[in-house]
Amino acid sequence: MATETSRPAPEALDDPELACPIAPVVEIVFSRWTTPILWSLHTFGRQRFVELERRIKGITPKVLTQRLRQLERDGLVIRTYHPEVPPRVEYEISELGRSLAPLFAHLSEWASTNLEQVEQARRHYDEAGSPRA
Repeated sequence: MATETSRPAPEALDDPELACPIAPVVEIVFSRWTTPILWSLHTFGRQRFVELERRIKGITPKVLTQRLRQLERDGLVIRTYHPEVPPRVEYEISELGRSLAPLFAHLSEWASTNLEQVEQARRHYDEAGSPRA
């Protein structure tokens, strides 16, 4: 039985997203603050904005708001508004967001196995001096 290869069509090479079919996923999932937000929601469950802000060191309220809105738009996070006084908003990871757990588990395993080698390669590269163009 013949199988289709994963080689991109020649016209796709002009468009990085078509040349690399995972590029859109990387754009969605691996932007600067997305992984810490998803990890926090997956690990600690439903949280209010201030809880996320405390757990994710270095993120500004503006950026957290932007990322949460984008993640909600992408279907990875669910925002629940409680009409109380004062109003309460909670965020939780969606089923679609949870479906990324195996991917993150594989990346975590890769990191624990290989990051020391990456650090060694960086030290070796830095000690040798960067190549000249």
